[in-house]
Amino acid sequence: MKKLIASALLFASVATPAMAQDAVPFSGPYIGGVVGLDHFDFTADNHDSALMYGGVIGYDINVNGAVFGLEGEYSDSDVKEGLARTDRDLYAGVRVGGEVLPNVLLYAKGGYTNARLESAVDSDDNVKLDGYRLGAGVETTVQGFIARAEYRYSSYERVAGSKPERHQAALILGYRF
Repeated sequence: MKKLIASALLFASVATPAMAQDAVPFSGPYIGGVVGLDHFDFTADNHDSALMYGGVIGYDINVNGAVFGLEGEYSDSDVKEGLARTDRDLYAGVRVGGEVLPNVLLYAKGGYTNARLESAVDSDDNVKLDGYRLGAGVETTVQGFIARAEYRYSSYERVAGSKPERHQAALILGYRF
């Protein structure tokens, strides 16, 4: 009988955290795919737009409806202007938001971004750009699945007399564990 009670208590202690996590939306680790529109301004006069795609991974903590999180992203696009084209874009940052309705989160984000531009002529002539990203979006969750729509602005360091900028509209679909 003691073994049965001990087994039941052990099972309850393991199962309770999982049930509590399911009851708190926007909390825990997540992974997702990113797709959207990437508009890259090489200079004030030279810009182009193309499809953006990639992946995101992160972790959020929900404290009474206030959500704080960390995330990282890898994305790419095929924006071209003259002899240059965009390559991968790496991002690491924070996210802060609040539940405005049940299962609906509004958030702002910001952090470090590093983009790479490739030369269409010489593959040894690539340029890496450091900068910052700011963004805002809305997220919803249903049984662990997440859907986000967000806008992001990235500003990069000055290179060759110009200051590249990036505007992105992204849709993120994923799963929270």
